[in-house]
Amino acid sequence: MIDLQTQHVVLVRAFLAVTVGILVLFAGKAINQRVGPLRNYNIPEPVTGGLLVAIALWMVYVATGYRVTFELTARDVLLVYFFTTIGLNARVSDLKAGGRPLVLLLTAVAVFLVVQNVAGIATARLFGLPPAVGLLAGSVSMIGGHGTSIAWAPTFASQHNVPNALEIGVLCATAGLVLAGVVGGPVGRYLIEHHGLHGRHDAAQAVGVTYGDAEPQIDYLSFLRAVLAIHVSGVIGILVHQWLTRLGANVPLFLPCLMAGIVLTNIVPRVAPRVLWPTGTPALALIAEITLGVFLAMSLMSMQLWTLAELAGPLCALLGVQVVLAILFAVFLAFPILGRDYDAAVICSGLIGFGLGPTPTAIANMTALTQRYGASPVAFLVVPLVGAFFGDLLNFAVIHLFLLVV
Repeated sequence: MIDLQTQHVVLVRAFLAVTVGILVLFAGKAINQRVGPLRNYNIPEPVTGGLLVAIALWMVYVATGYRVTFELTARDVLLVYFFTTIGLNARVSDLKAGGRPLVLLLTAVAVFLVVQNVAGIATARLFGLPPAVGLLAGSVSMIGGHGTSIAWAPTFASQHNVPNALEIGVLCATAGLVLAGVVGGPVGRYLIEHHGLHGRHDAAQAVGVTYGDAEPQIDYLSFLRAVLAIHVSGVIGILVHQWLTRLGANVPLFLPCLMAGIVLTNIVPRVAPRVLWPTGTPALALIAEITLGVFLAMSLMSMQLWTLAELAGPLCALLGVQVVLAILFAVFLAFPILGRDYDAAVICSGLIGFGLGPTPTAIANMTALTQRYGASPVAFLVVPLVGAFFGDLLNFAVIHLFLLVV
């Protein structure tokens, strides 16, 4: 389960990596329970535990020169599980309610992409760096994340005079993942408490249960039904993903699984009402919370922070500008556009999550808020769709446009 690949690299295999991820999640929960500011400002528990382990491994690297890496194939399976549960919780009524917020959030994200890149390019020019570096530290790595950074790196290296584009993009995406989890929760909390907002306590949680609620009743059959629904949706999603791949469409696997869950949830109860479908059940919410928590814990604990320590001052400034911009945009533009209500506040915490890091971090931010203040079904519908799909399409177009002028 542990391989010494080279003299200074230790590889932790998949099974043990998941085990460590679970322990890290336990650690994060225990720390948040005991440290008031972390709990009060809704810092996601996987972020707390994951960062602690990442820092510890950094210290090991500094002291011994040994670099610990994790095999993360199982982590990616957990991501598919999680997004499939989100799809299975999306009822027709929620889809109708999410129509207007979805359009408004898309509009806000389109504006944010442009502002994010303009700010990145301006900051890069201020420090005498090529404008393309500002674009890399903008929507390429922030909203785009690691995948977009890696995909675009050859273009930036060969056509825009940034030979270390891959390193810059990956480092910024890694830093963005951390910052998204640290900033999103406190901003959402500020909006909710400053405006006296309240969530829905008559709706089931999409992820986990509300803090203070009685322990949910989950039996063998309800849990098994939820697992079966996830796997049926997953099989359909995998087949659709393979078909899209043959057509040349490059979409993440979890997206067709998410869509399959939405379709099944809105068809099966209608055509087969005797089937006990798991939408809105505590069992499905529990699976969502476990898979999201372990996924994020594994993502953060596997970060190689010593590479971030090598970031030059200008790149740190670029990241600082993006964080401030995301906060100001969410509070003063996106929140009013979305209606200044509770759903808008939760969505804004998610916007910061996927505006600086990956969509699962956005979901973790929203989960931390809704478990404390009440459910927001609309937020858990529109944020994954925008963060994991529509936002990437918009980002692709915006990157192309900016590359024409940098």
